[in-house]
Amino acid sequence: MTSTTLRRTAFSTAVTAALLLCTPSCAGAGATGGDRHEGRPPATPAASVPPALRAAERAVGRAGSARVESATVMGSELSLEAAGALGWSDGLTGTLTITYTGGTTAETMRGLGTTAMEARYLTDAYYAKMGDAFADRVGGRHWIRYVYADLEELGGLGAGFADQMRSTTPHQALKQLLASGDVRRIGEETTRGRRTTHWSGTVDGATAQTVDIWVDDRDLLVKKVERGRTATGELTQTAYYSDYGVTVAAERPPAADTADFKELLAEQTGS
Repeated sequence: MTSTTLRRTAFSTAVTAALLLCTPSCAGAGATGGDRHEGRPPATPAASVPPALRAAERAVGRAGSARVESATVMGSELSLEAAGALGWSDGLTGTLTITYTGGTTAETMRGLGTTAMEARYLTDAYYAKMGDAFADRVGGRHWIRYVYADLEELGGLGAGFADQMRSTTPHQALKQLLASGDVRRIGEETTRGRRTTHWSGTVDGATAQTVDIWVDDRDLLVKKVERGRTATGELTQTAYYSDYGVTVAAERPPAADTADFKELLAEQTGS
């Protein structure tokens, strides 16, 4: 493989990686410690769970937004941290700062001069801000635009992207558990200094995932942990939520500083 081909492959990987970095589990990692477990009484049957989770779903839905911190590890492929604010009252909106902390995808991004990325979520598209080295390859443009409708047409990685993005919110995490037939109450715990009730369940998807949530006395989700497996190893994400109802802003980047994902991918792959 020639050096030109290698550079083109790396570039195409980076263009696609920016999409991977903000699919489902991207909304929130960066979170560490701060929890104190206070005993774990035997889990109660699933039949006793729905009323409490329905109350939490309503409370989180009414709040409409929250600050998010999260940390995600996807086997040997990628680990990242993210922080910012997301809203879900009218589709997914908000802004996150995402930092790549390890994995083969992160190494590819570093090779293109990008160690962190700003992600902006609007109702019709998601925008990823890349580094200067990347911009030099695309006429000085720093932002990549991923139009949800275009991604659906592409299939593969893009298929279901909008739905996956919406599933990153605490509101959707609660909906998933409500739909699960395998949910149980673990017990009372202290999470980041707040009294919470810990629930655990299994959510079916491409692979089964274990989802744990911690809900406070205002019926608001404080913490979420997801565990599953990917082709490159175990997937783990820990997310913390705070400041429910916070004002969320996400401006569309300047058109002159924005490149379109579908066009970039076509140029690099020749298809």
